[in-house]
Amino acid sequence: MTALELLRTDLKATANPVNAKNLQRFFKTGKGEYGEGDVFLGIKVPEQRKIAKNYCELTLKESQKLIDSKIHEERMVCLFILMARYKKASESEKEEIYNFYLKNARRVNNWDLVDLSAPNIVGVHLAGKDREILYKLAKSENLWEKRIAVLSCFTFVRNRDFNDALKIAEMLLQDKHDLIHKAVGWMLREIGKRDKRAEEVFLKKHYKKMPRTMLRYAIEKFPEKKRKKYLNGKI
Repeated sequence: MTALELLRTDLKATANPVNAKNLQRFFKTGKGEYGEGDVFLGIKVPEQRKIAKNYCELTLKESQKLIDSKIHEERMVCLFILMARYKKASESEKEEIYNFYLKNARRVNNWDLVDLSAPNIVGVHLAGKDREILYKLAKSENLWEKRIAVLSCFTFVRNRDFNDALKIAEMLLQDKHDLIHKAVGWMLREIGKRDKRAEEVFLKKHYKKMPRTMLRYAIEKFPEKKRKKYLNGKI
């Protein structure tokens, strides 16, 4: 058996049909929902990480078959492998992995896939580099490319570099999708954990026109009294 075949065998051996049904509901896989058509094996993330560790030598050609899979856990394990490989890669190999990720961005097509991988591949790769690609992704009509643009900024935010996160948040204020509202609100909250003033400067300028979900996520850690003022439009 090839490494790819062995990996898939390991995943199937760990599958849990009961968990799979629950996950298919949780990740909105029904007709017309954001995860439509996504198929789950019902494997928990720690178990997926363990399996991925055994296959970090998988080639990008083999990884392509995983990222193209309709099975959610196969795509997730592919991303875990890419993240592990990226950490140990040469500069040229890092560029290859980064380009592979961007080429397949639309296959990183559920919020957990984006949130676990985007900061650790795209964000890390763009530290100290030109970040124009994030603005292109933020303008995409594809939900997942937009969420990648937001979540990649978490790498910069952790280093107290808020500029791109705030600019992209401003670009996406009028986005229609709840998953973008949540992502932007969460990123603003993360900025606030590190610099409350930076978050509040942004909020005071935009809070009255922000989607309610975005605002709620952004002010989640505020004192109750201040939260109510924002929610009631009285700041």
